[in-house]
Amino acid sequence: MTRVVLLGSSPGPDTAPTGLRLAALPGNPTVAERLRSQVLSMDPRPATIDSGDVAAALRSLAEVAESATEPLLIIPENSVVHDELIYQITKTKRGALVLVAKEPRPVTEEGEEADEGSDAPDEQLNGYVPIAEAEPEIGLNRLEGLPVRARIGKTRVISVGTATHAVTRPNAALLGPVYLSARNAPVLAETCRELAEMASSFGPDDDLVQIVVFGLVRKGVSVGIRGRRDLFYRRVGSQEAAREAAVEMSGFDEDRARLNNAVKGADGFFTTYFVSTYSRFIARWAARRGLTPNQVTLISIALGVAAAVCFATGQRPWMVAGGLLIYFAFVFDCVDGQVARYARKFGVLGAWLDATFDRFKEYVVFAGLAVGWVVAGNGGDDIWIFALAALGLQSVRHLLDFSFGISTRRKPPAKLPTLPLDAPDDRDLRLALERRKVETSRGVRRLLKMWGKAGKYRAVHWARKMIVFPIGERFAAIAITAALFDARITFLTLVIWGTVAAVYTLTGRLMRSLA
Repeated sequence: MTRVVLLGSSPGPDTAPTGLRLAALPGNPTVAERLRSQVLSMDPRPATIDSGDVAAALRSLAEVAESATEPLLIIPENSVVHDELIYQITKTKRGALVLVAKEPRPVTEEGEEADEGSDAPDEQLNGYVPIAEAEPEIGLNRLEGLPVRARIGKTRVISVGTATHAVTRPNAALLGPVYLSARNAPVLAETCRELAEMASSFGPDDDLVQIVVFGLVRKGVSVGIRGRRDLFYRRVGSQEAAREAAVEMSGFDEDRARLNNAVKGADGFFTTYFVSTYSRFIARWAARRGLTPNQVTLISIALGVAAAVCFATGQRPWMVAGGLLIYFAFVFDCVDGQVARYARKFGVLGAWLDATFDRFKEYVVFAGLAVGWVVAGNGGDDIWIFALAALGLQSVRHLLDFSFGISTRRKPPAKLPTLPLDAPDDRDLRLALERRKVETSRGVRRLLKMWGKAGKYRAVHWARKMIVFPIGERFAAIAITAALFDARITFLTLVIWGTVAAVYTLTGRLMRSLA
């Protein structure tokens, strides 16, 4: 569950969210009615805070945070937003997240966008500028009526300003929804109480969400960022704005966005281009007909076993059929996760079945290939050695993946620099970030950072995805080599590519551990 906090206000009856109707949407709801119905499944009794008095609102928010035992979703009551966007924000793995709108990047003389991605230090069009020489400024531009007073990098908020707290070269506006994990709730409570004591320093343009994120960032909380992408969000303050928002929102295909979000963004090359291009539509078809992710998993298992049986015949037509079946076994292996994410049906049993039977399908296919080689009269001893080598290598790789994942989850998050809430600008914070970047750009860390930056090149990005030999590439290798060649070639491919992948991943993990 998630504790929902609605930030309201006390304007006149014609401009209050309770009176603004979204006539272009089904049911002609008011803005407040629609938002409350959207958050009802997360919190049957959301807290409502009047943001008219900033000091009182901050103290009320502190009280909610102090008593919270679950994550917090703080959202303005005059928000017009897609259900899917609320879901995506609340399902983040980050400890804090805020929805942002970024200013368009400046364009160089060559017609390319300037790089705004680094967290620190700043980069201008003519190259690196030391932070000590960079003039802080208060954002005066606006995006959708909100002041541009935040500086964001690729993944998080770097700095936030207010009417009296300058921020160096702001490039984004904070739109509204803020998600905070339960572990950060005590920090929010403490921060809000301190901010309430300095409420007189904020101006009429300072939004409550902006003030809260300003405090969290200065307290060293890593606040992630998310844009709207293919979904809709807007805050409205008049009936005309509500009408325009409803019309614009009705032009978005929320179901298509939900379907696209059901596909994992970190998939490998083969999965991305040869499976996910159409598997999402199978997932939607299955979800709309009531199929559960576990039922789709069983289909995948059945196809994998059928592929192994085909391989066990050792005959070329059946080897080709086995290649096709193992391919579709992997397709449905992707579909079960996409059904879970699209239909929002998650369970411990499903996750366990998916992980366990991925290995089962792979290993039963190994057995089928080896049996087929013997049945075809090609001899038996050496093929079992190849099969055991492939199985052993893959088992060791899974063990290393599991153990490294456990060790990284136990690692405490890196501490970010802090800054007093009453500091007039973010100069000291930016200097601390610059020093931190220099300290993390030496030795092994420098090599890792350089390799990470190389991923911006598309060829390098996909090469890194493929070299680790993910499950999509493994199933593709099995399907192609078994259909076109024989079991010996299949096992040689698995062993050679698997060894390269093991050396690559083990080297990377050793370097990250040393760093």
